[in-house]
Amino acid sequence: MSAPGQLRPVPRRSTAELIADQLRAAIMYGSLAPGDQLGEAELAGQLGVSRGPLREAMQRLVQEGLLRSERHRGLFVRELTPDDVRDVYVARLAVERTACELVMRGNRGEALARLTPAVDRLAEAAASGDRTAMSDADQEFHRTLVSCSGNSRLERMAQTLLVETRMCLTVMQDVYPEPQELLDEHRRILDAIVEGAEDRLAELIESHMLDTVARLGTGTPAPELDPEA
Repeated sequence: MSAPGQLRPVPRRSTAELIADQLRAAIMYGSLAPGDQLGEAELAGQLGVSRGPLREAMQRLVQEGLLRSERHRGLFVRELTPDDVRDVYVARLAVERTACELVMRGNRGEALARLTPAVDRLAEAAASGDRTAMSDADQEFHRTLVSCSGNSRLERMAQTLLVETRMCLTVMQDVYPEPQELLDEHRRILDAIVEGAEDRLAELIESHMLDTVARLGTGTPAPELDPEA
């Protein structure tokens, strides 16, 4: 591990990675909607790239489960079924609960320093009533929470799950929590970290995820999960 402040090589990102980021964002914000077919020639023109890195980027998203391939037809943005929605949130619960355990046993001071501004941004978005800004701030809080665990694999899993979460919310904005309710939930999570209340934090994360499953109306009862599992 390098010492603080020591210079180290800056990671270079491939064109395919940059294209994949743009495609994820387009899917996340609904510019590429569930069920849309991806036209290779059209996308290459819009992005100003050759087809080689574009194909590589699209295959990455197929592997992540954001695109699906149909033989002889091409690539399509995945459509999320009620079961998919439930699975996304249950998977997020597994990732974020583990991340919270690592945060509570690691540097809670760093988590506080990084999550407090995230809650402040959520408060600003809630005050504005802008649901897109709320969704952005909500996701940034959870992305930061997982990042504070220091586990890069959890971060990678969370990234795909958060894009899928946004796909759920984009088509189900009518059932998104009220601004103050959403803000209060995240403040309670931050308070539990501040106070070192690991059991309460686990309960809050579980409630946050499973209540969302119920709110989104999957038609499937929230699963009974063993907090000791």
